[in-house]
Amino acid sequence: MVCRPRPTDAPLSTRADFLRELRRTLPDALAQLTKTNIPPVDMAQASIGPGMAVFSKYARVLESDGSRMPVRVALQLINAALDEFFSEQEGHLDEDTRFAVTWFESHGTEEAAYGDAETLATARGVSVAGVQEAGLIVARAGKVRLRTRDELPQDWTPQTDKRPTAWEAVQHLARINAKDGADAAGVLMAQLGELADSARQLAYRLYGICERKGWSAEGQVYNALVASWTEAAEAAARVDKQPTNTQPGLFD
Repeated sequence: MVCRPRPTDAPLSTRADFLRELRRTLPDALAQLTKTNIPPVDMAQASIGPGMAVFSKYARVLESDGSRMPVRVALQLINAALDEFFSEQEGHLDEDTRFAVTWFESHGTEEAAYGDAETLATARGVSVAGVQEAGLIVARAGKVRLRTRDELPQDWTPQTDKRPTAWEAVQHLARINAKDGADAAGVLMAQLGELADSARQLAYRLYGICERKGWSAEGQVYNALVASWTEAAEAAARVDKQPTNTQPGLFD
C-alpha cells in the first residue's frame, strides 16, 4: 500500500459516481488478488487498498443531501462491492453448482422442503432429479439436503464423472487438503483442467457465505484450501510433468 499526497485541485464526486467507478475498477483489482491466492479471510482487508484509491482521489465524495461521505461509509460500500464481485462469479459456474451454492446459503447441509428445492431448481435451469443425479443432494420423503463432503465418493475424478461440477471439485479439494495436505490436493487438481479455477473462485464465495452465517469451522476449510492453493498448484504441475504410465493414483 502506498500513500501519496492528494492534488490540491482534486475534483469532487457524488455517491452515485463513486459507486459507478468502484464497480468498474474494483473487479479487476479483486481478480488480480484472487490470482495471488490471498486467503479469503484477508480479502476484505486487501480490498480496502484499491477501493480507497477510488475514494481518496477526490477532494470530497458528496452524499445525495450534499454532505461529505465519511470514510466509514466508503468502507461499507467497498465491502458491499466485494460481496457483489464474488456473487457475480456464480454466473460462470455450472447450473448444478449454482443450485448448490444458493441452497447452501439458505440451508447449509440441513434438510428443507422439497418444494423449496423445486422452486430453486426452476430458477437455476435444472431439476431436482438432475442435481441429485449429479450427486450433490439427497432428496427423499419430501425433504432435500446437500451431501456433506464425507458423503461424496472419495474416489471421485472429473474424468469418471459424467456430470462433473465445480461444487464437487471444491469439496473434494477441501477434504483432501484438510486430511492429507496440499501435495495430495495437487494430485486431484492436476486432473481438474478448467474446473480448478472455478473451484478456487467458489472457495472464496463459500468462505464469504460462511463468514456471514457465522459458520466459522466450515469457513476455515475453504480459507485453508485457498491459502494452500499455490502449493497444491505446484504439486499439480509436478504431476503433469510425470510420464502418464507413472502418474500416481489419486490416493497413493
